[in-house]
Amino acid sequence: MVEIKAAGRPLKFQSVEELEKKIDAYFEYCDEKGKPYTISGLAYFLDTSRRVLLEYGQKEVFSNTISRAKHRIAAFTEENLYQPKITQGIIFSLKNNFGWRDDKHLDLTTGGEKLGFVSLPPEPETKLENKTIIEQGEQSPNPELLEN
Repeated sequence: MVEIKAAGRPLKFQSVEELEKKIDAYFEYCDEKGKPYTISGLAYFLDTSRRVLLEYGQKEVFSNTISRAKHRIAAFTEENLYQPKITQGIIFSLKNNFGWRDDKHLDLTTGGEKLGFVSLPPEPETKLENKTIIEQGEQSPNPELLEN
């Protein structure tokens, strides 16, 4: 049995074996009661929060145990996508708990060749002949401009 010594706040689980037994008990409980496996459900069963449970997964000594539990929950969740149920909640869980995402691919090529920069020709300059630009409050020396 591996004993864990840490500085700071005492750990909720004193050994990997203790945590594994409690996780196994959670899965057995779900199977007996017909409940789905969830990260939040596991955290609740372990009398901790989802955030703390995921933080334990970052600790080297607990990472394999938490990772196996997460994979089991992910597999269960993914399998439920194939049953005729409302899948939006399942998709939400997969995205938020297991890093799934919708990918959108945009192909910016032409015949397999990447697009380069396209430069447009400069716009031709236009000259105003015999016209005076009217500033606000000024009179135009050319009365034809006022009619337009």
